[in-house]
Formats: sequence, C-alpha cells, structure tokens
Amino acid sequence: MKTTRKCRALLAVSLNLVALFFSTTAFITTYWCEGTQRVPKPNCSKDRKHNCINYSGNDTSQNKVHYSWETGDDRFLFRHFHTGIWYSCEENINGGGEKCRSFIDLAPASERGVLWLSVVSEVLYIMLLVVGFSLMCLELFHSSNVIDGLKLNAFAAVFTVLSGLLGMVAHMMYTQVFQVTVSLGPEDWRPHTWDYGWSFCLAWGSFTCCMAASVTTLNSYTKTVIEFRHKRKMFEQGLREEQTFIDQEAFNYFRDRSVQSVSSSVEVFPGPAGSSGGKALVPRGSMDMGEIRESLGEEQC
Repeated sequence: MKTTRKCRALLAVSLNLVALFFSTTAFITTYWCEGTQRVPKPNCSKDRKHNCINYSGNDTSQNKVHYSWETGDDRFLFRHFHTGIWYSCEENINGGGEKCRSFIDLAPASERGVLWLSVVSEVLYIMLLVVGFSLMCLELFHSSNVIDGLKLNAFAAVFTVLSGLLGMVAHMMYTQVFQVTVSLGPEDWRPHTWDYGWSFCLAWGSFTCCMAASVTTLNSYTKTVIEFRHKRKMFEQGLREEQTFIDQEAFNYFRDRSVQSVSSSVEVFPGPAGSSGGKALVPRGSMDMGEIRESLGEEQC
C-alpha cells in the first residue's frame, strides 16, 4: 500500500508541476490570440518600393491630384499581430520588428474591470498551484506519519481544486474581453482574421493538468482511507474471532474439569445377584454418612 500511495502522490506532483509551468508561461507570453490586421498601404519612397502605393508620375507635389489604380484589398496590407493578457504586438510596416501596446488600454472602458478580474484570478490561480505543489511535495518527501500525510493530502486537493476553478473563470473572462475588443476596440487595431494561439492552448492545458492533479490527489486520499477502514474492520473481526475461540476453549476446559471431579467422587459396587444390572454406583459421601450414624448409635448405648 505504501508503494501505491507513493506512486499516486508522485503522479499528482508531476501533473501539478506541469500545470504550474503551463500557466506561468501562458501568463507572461503574448500569444493567446493571433491573426492579421488590415491597414492601408503606405506611400512608396526611395527606401520602400514594395507593399506600398505607387502613384503615377514622379511628381509628388501636394498641389496635384494623384491617382492609384489599386482597388479593393490591393490597397491594404495584412500585418500579423499577437495578443496576450498584458500586451498586443503587431508587425511594424514602416520598419523592422514589432511594436507593442498595452492590451488593457486597447480594451473598451466597459470591459476593463472584467479584464482586471481576469488578471487577479490568473495570479491567484498560479499562487494556489504553488501552495498545492508545496503541500504535495511535503506529503511525498517529509511525511512519515500516515495520518499527517492524509491531512496534507486533503489540503493539497482542496487548494488544487480551488486553483482550477479560478483558472477556468480567468480564461473565460479573458476570452470574453478579447471578443468584445475585436468588435469595439480601436479602428487601427481591430483584427481582420484571428484565432487562438499557443498561449491560449497552454492556459487550458494547465487547467486540464490541474484538475487531473486534484482528482489524483482526492483518489489517493479516498483509497488510503478505504484501505485503513478495511484493515480496521478485518482487525476487529479477527479480535472477535479470537475472543470467541478463547471463550470456547475456556468452556471446554472447565467442563472437562467438572466431569473429572464428579467421576472421582463416585465409586462402583457390584449389584445384587438377581438384578439384571451388573454394577451400582454409590457415592462415597453416602458411605461416610452411614458410618457416622453407626458411630452415633454406639455412643448412645
């Protein structure tokens, strides 16, 4: 049983550690959602001759009207962007690299409170994961007493379940805020196409591992309790059977002693000649009483 408990505890610790790693990585990265944004093409220049609007003629004077033969989506660029809890970064079309903006500033004012609740829930989610992981490690490596191990196991399961619920709520709130920001966010930021990124997958993978760790911990707790109850029941049943055996042995012993004492106090005499029986049983006590009567009669005479 001890080896089985160790294996279950080690599995729970491993799942909790994976959940903690995934949640921390997702919290600090900016790939929860990614896609493309449609922005107007810049004017062509000496430094930029591709993905730009090239007006007819070389005269770029502002006093003249310039025409472009590009229509529809040809007048726009589709730049890549990715967004996390803290920042939203998009490709810089005027130069190399990326430029990032705070996602909290991009979110509509009506959704910023929900976004902050999501951030607080994510922080609490990670903190409770750390507490659950610490309790599981303490139970695995430093708990020699089984009762203390069960207490640590129960507390670790409670903290892990609470962290999983907080993580689920935080992920759902962020998804809601992002979808509202897609519709009501700034014009220069609104995505043309978007999808969930690998950070979002890590976040929900962390939630899955967290709940798996909590289920494993609860399973270990309940199995250990059931095993102890079964052993206690078998022990009590063994005690009752042993007590019954001892009582039976004592009864047989005293019964044999009583039979021996009765048989030792009885003498066997031959019966009369005409009787059908062979022998008569006369107690020793009766002979003693007759002798006593005779002696009393002689004294009276």
